[in-house]
Amino acid sequence: MKPLLYSCFLLMFSMTSIFAQTGTKPETTKLLRHVVIFKFKDSSSAADIQKVADTFFALKKIVPQIVDMEWGINNSPENFNQGFTHCFMLSYKSEQDLASYQQHPAHKAFQEVLKPHMEKVFVVDYWVK
Repeated sequence: MKPLLYSCFLLMFSMTSIFAQTGTKPETTKLLRHVVIFKFKDSSSAADIQKVADTFFALKKIVPQIVDMEWGINNSPENFNQGFTHCFMLSYKSEQDLASYQQHPAHKAFQEVLKPHMEKVFVVDYWVK
């Protein structure tokens, strides 16, 4: 039992020394964020807007390139949203995955649900630091 404990200790010490000498850590996965914020037409009802939100969020289970997705409705007291209300944040492992998502038939179908209700859209893509 003692030789096994000693071997485990030696292995952990060696790994710590290697990371300390090289200055490297185990690699973490970088994510590409795709932030989409909508401003809806005044003529769109609350039910219309909810259908758009539900259809968009459903893409998370349909499009395999989406690593994660979350969304919410603006509630900032600063009132700088300029009428943009619904924010969606999607995560991808690569720019190719984002491009594949944009060409996916389910995303194209979502755009058809969105078009009659969207006044404006604001999009930002960035790599997580």
